[in-house]
Amino acid sequence: MADKNRQELLGKKFLLKDLIQYQEGSIASRMIITQKSGSITLFSFDLDEGLSDHTAPFDAVVTVLEGECEVTVDGVPSRLTQGETIIFPAHIPHAVKAISRFKMVLTMIRESSED
Repeated sequence: MADKNRQELLGKKFLLKDLIQYQEGSIASRMIITQKSGSITLFSFDLDEGLSDHTAPFDAVVTVLEGECEVTVDGVPSRLTQGETIIFPAHIPHAVKAISRFKMVLTMIRESSED
């Protein structure tokens, strides 16, 4: 998403789930905020789409906006539905799979180099 589109959101109310649409047979993403200190990204997953096990260098907070998914953190599966949140710890393998079409918001806060 271009900076211009992000600027159009500033100071206006909206529903996060309305800012991203489903794309048949794929995963779509839309970055809402990206800074050196962190980012907020929306994702939509079509049925049966997912992200295989991977790690990230920072904690990641995921909140389901609509639909249902299964997440796995360090080999332990959990189902999440609308409104539920999970934290993926830094450096721990995690995965996401759509049980139904679903949308989520991913918030990553990077560590400050001043810490």
